[in-house]
Amino acid sequence: MKLGFIGAGNMGSAILQGILHSHMLPAASICISRKHPERSRELEAQGVFVTPDNWELVNASDCIILAVKPVYVPEVIEEIRDLLHGKFVISIVAGYTFDMLSSMLPSDARFVRVMPNTPLAVGEGMSLMSSRCTCTDEEFAFARTLFEAAGKVAVVEDRVFTAANGISGCGPAFVYAFIEALADGGVRYGVPRALAYELAAQTLIGAARMVLETGEHPGKLKDAVCSPGGTTIEGMYALEKGGMRAAVIEAVGATVEKTLRLSKG
Repeated sequence: MKLGFIGAGNMGSAILQGILHSHMLPAASICISRKHPERSRELEAQGVFVTPDNWELVNASDCIILAVKPVYVPEVIEEIRDLLHGKFVISIVAGYTFDMLSSMLPSDARFVRVMPNTPLAVGEGMSLMSSRCTCTDEEFAFARTLFEAAGKVAVVEDRVFTAANGISGCGPAFVYAFIEALADGGVRYGVPRALAYELAAQTLIGAARMVLETGEHPGKLKDAVCSPGGTTIEGMYALEKGGMRAAVIEAVGATVEKTLRLSKG
């Protein structure tokens, strides 16, 4: 299948790199529309066909990944709408609901909504797929395999899609901020910064694997580290006193509210 990317920003590039690293599709079967020549040269060096023309891209592709910023979606779809008849579209655009896409795309264009995250670029992505779609079973399976090539995929009901994206889609930014803060805590007491980042990042990787592979409740795993009267429980007290849990919950809520505002125009 010929795959076309309309938009190759941070998220589009992460998906592309995940596909290339996994060798799911050959680079020669991938086309990207890109208006910045300096970035185009990097992509072309990987064997990907790059064009500044969305018309050319749609004509050359069986499946189109719509990966532009929400504000550009109306003009992009208006430009290529007549070419989308019979095409399969994967939308990763934040805030664009099933009903919005259904009203904008031709009636015979099939589509599914997917929301990946940037760790796809290193094979550790977490992508959401909405179970509400208009594509065929074969197309749905292709889309799922596409994103599974660089991580995990969770098929979710449309009603929880936005809230779930607040965890996996936006969550990496929150995690990066935590890694930076955790490292800063060590730097404050003399740990070299490069070492502090390595310690913080690897600690998060290990802790996350413990959750996924043991199946234990995160609270139980936390309790196992917090010895009575020990150093870790003292640190946990400081986090609770600083409102860490409430801040994280509110951060996810803020992403949901922003997405809902985007969906209303």
